[in-house]
Amino acid sequence: MTSFATYLIGFLILIVGLAFAAYLLNVPSTWIGVGVIVMLGIGVLSATSRTKLRDPSGSTTVTHIDEKPSVRPPTTPPTR
Repeated sequence: MTSFATYLIGFLILIVGLAFAAYLLNVPSTWIGVGVIVMLGIGVLSATSRTKLRDPSGSTTVTHIDEKPSVRPPTTPPTR
């Protein structure tokens, strides 16, 4: 089982527990449904970001933002 699936299963158990607690507290079922949908979205987003594949080479990529692009000198227009 992948770590993504394990993370989602744990998050689903959390969601079921929170939904059941909301039911016991007499929260309207509409709001329980809204909360479940929002929590599922948060679960998928966080599972995706936490289980991203790492760069296997272990090297980091450096982007040089401060470099200035090479600029061609202006050309003079042809004279008539």
